[in-house]
Amino acid sequence: MEARVGVVVDGKQRALNSAQGSVVDGGARKFLQQQSQAKQSMNQSAQVGTVNQLLAGGIAGAFSKTCTAPLARLTILFQVQGMHSDVAALSKASIWHEASRIVNEEGFRAFWRGNLVTIAHRLPYSSVSFYAYERYKQLLHSLLGENLRGNASTDMCVHFLGGGMAGLTAASATYPLDLVRTRLAAQRNALYYRGIGHAFHTICREEGFLGLYKGLGATLLGVGPSIAISFSVYEALRSFWQSESNIPSGSCEAKDAVGRGWWSSSHL
Repeated sequence: MEARVGVVVDGKQRALNSAQGSVVDGGARKFLQQQSQAKQSMNQSAQVGTVNQLLAGGIAGAFSKTCTAPLARLTILFQVQGMHSDVAALSKASIWHEASRIVNEEGFRAFWRGNLVTIAHRLPYSSVSFYAYERYKQLLHSLLGENLRGNASTDMCVHFLGGGMAGLTAASATYPLDLVRTRLAAQRNALYYRGIGHAFHTICREEGFLGLYKGLGATLLGVGPSIAISFSVYEALRSFWQSESNIPSGSCEAKDAVGRGWWSSSHL
C-alpha cells in the first residue's frame, strides 16, 4: 500500500514538474518571440525614420533654395555680366538696378528661373551623398581591419576620405542638372533655352553628351575637399556630443539623418 502511494505521489510530482517546465518553456519562448518582434519593429521603424528624415532634409534644403532663389539668380547674373554685350549696364551695376531690370524686362517670375531644376538636383544629390558616404565608410573600415577601428586618427582619416569620395560621387552623378540650372539662371532677355528638357536636348545636340559635364573638373576640385572637411568635422562633433551625453550610437542614427540630409542638400 505504501509503495503504491509512493508511486502515485512520485508520478504526480513528475507530472507537476513537467507541467511547470512546459509553462516556463512556453513563457520563455513567448518572451523571446516578443523580443524578436520588438527588435524587428525597431529596426523597421529606424529604417523608415531614416528615409523619412533624409527626405525631410532634402525637402528643407529645396525649400530654402526656393526662398533664396532670387538672390541666387542675381549672383549668377552679376558673375556673368561681363559676358553680355550691354557694357553700359556694368557702370550701373547694383542689386536694386538689376532686380528692377528683371521685373521690368522679364517679369517677376524670372527671379525663379532655373529653380525647378535646382530642386530636382537637390534631392538626388542629398540621397547619393548620404548613401555613398555610408558605403565608402564601411569599405574603408573593412580595408583597414578591425584592429584599427575605434582609433581616433583612423576614424578621422576614414571620415575625411569617405566624405571626399561621397562628395565626388554625388557631384559627378548630378552635375548635368547643376549645369542646366546655371545656364537657365544665366539667361537674360534672349532665351536660348526654353526649359529643362529643351536645355538638355540643345546641349547634347550642339555640344555632345560630354557637354553636360563641362566644368566638372573644376567643380570636383572644390567640392571634394570641402565636403571631406565638412564630414570630418561633422563626425568629430557628433562623436564628442555622444560621449558627453552617454547616448548609444545606434539611437543617434535616425536623428543624424535629417542633419546630413539638410547639410548635403545645401551644398553645391
